[in-house]
Amino acid sequence: MKNYFVLLVLLIVVSTSFAQENAQWRGVNRDGIYQEAGLMQEWPVGGPELIWHIEGLGEGHSSAAVTKDAVYIGGTELENGFVIALDHSGKELWKQVYGKEWMDSYNGVRTSPMVYDGIVYVMSGLGKITAMSAADGNILWSKNILTDFGSENTRWGITENLVADGDKLYCTPGGSEVSMVALDRKSGQLIWKAKGNGEKSAYCSPALIKLANRNLLVTHTSNSIIGVDAETGTLLWSFDHPNKYSIHPNTPLYKDGYLFCYSGYGKGGVMLELGEDGGSVKEVWRNALMDNQMGGAVLIDGKIYGSGHTNREWFCLDWKTGEVLYSAKMLSNGNVVYADGKLYCYGDSGEVALVDVSNGSFEKVSSFRVPFGEKQHWAHLVINNKRLYVRHGSSLMVYSIKAN
Repeated sequence: MKNYFVLLVLLIVVSTSFAQENAQWRGVNRDGIYQEAGLMQEWPVGGPELIWHIEGLGEGHSSAAVTKDAVYIGGTELENGFVIALDHSGKELWKQVYGKEWMDSYNGVRTSPMVYDGIVYVMSGLGKITAMSAADGNILWSKNILTDFGSENTRWGITENLVADGDKLYCTPGGSEVSMVALDRKSGQLIWKAKGNGEKSAYCSPALIKLANRNLLVTHTSNSIIGVDAETGTLLWSFDHPNKYSIHPNTPLYKDGYLFCYSGYGKGGVMLELGEDGGSVKEVWRNALMDNQMGGAVLIDGKIYGSGHTNREWFCLDWKTGEVLYSAKMLSNGNVVYADGKLYCYGDSGEVALVDVSNGSFEKVSSFRVPFGEKQHWAHLVINNKRLYVRHGSSLMVYSIKAN
């Protein structure tokens, strides 16, 4: 009896330790801002120290989800996708296959795992959501949002990074029947579905905006930006925002009643002012120059930083007016995050750069070339506990960026 009690206590402790910290796409607020301090302000020649790296992830573009307990990342073997959990020295803790992955073009796992209250969630490029235990990888439930809601896949496979809040998990099947749905995140059962607008999902990872009187979900469908009440599923508004291929992978940015939505292929960005209760929007300004394809942007001190796509420069825009304050061809277009006073930019050519913008220009302080992996450099950078996580194809590299 005594041994049984000790085992029960240990199981509770282990379970609790894996439930204390969440991790999701582009940081705690999904805005590319990592609240870190004590980072190097300049890297050694050749880049920061590579602490460890692993191979064998297969094809894919998934970023890491990092908690104090583990590093979670997606990969592929043959036609199947998996999530692997690693300790902070790179040792495998568990590995779970969740089924077939996208292998039609730009092959491999597309979305990053999300860790929420002890559960790891992942969305396949074929529309299958799988929930698994963060502690041991055991599958808790799965659901295919395309077959279940009569939706059609996108041309290059679903790339939506899931978002959760409380008991709800949100995603965007798209189509005539539904635009978005909320699922019970512990069981996968449907809670609500938002009215469809006849448009497919559009590769976007939604923003969850917490207003005074309403929680608002904002995402893209093929030709529109939509706002959905996160509690009820009411489709509140829709705003036209088409581009050439109906590809809108960037999570919108929100600040003080204003919403910046932006896309590649020459479209660029639009600033929308939300109504007081989030139930309406109106256009404030447009700028087509920073037509970021899928690399995200960050908002720092009233300025938006990101790269173009057809406009192959890096841009700084004024948040209030959309004016280009400055631009530079310092790096190939790519993704960007921010921590401890610096931009961290990962160009499509495989260069990772530490960039200072404090003096009103893009100053590339340090950079290095990604040494491992293959194919596209599309996985977004992750910063956690003074470490930089870089995914490239089958390889994950972990660098120390801690200041001495």
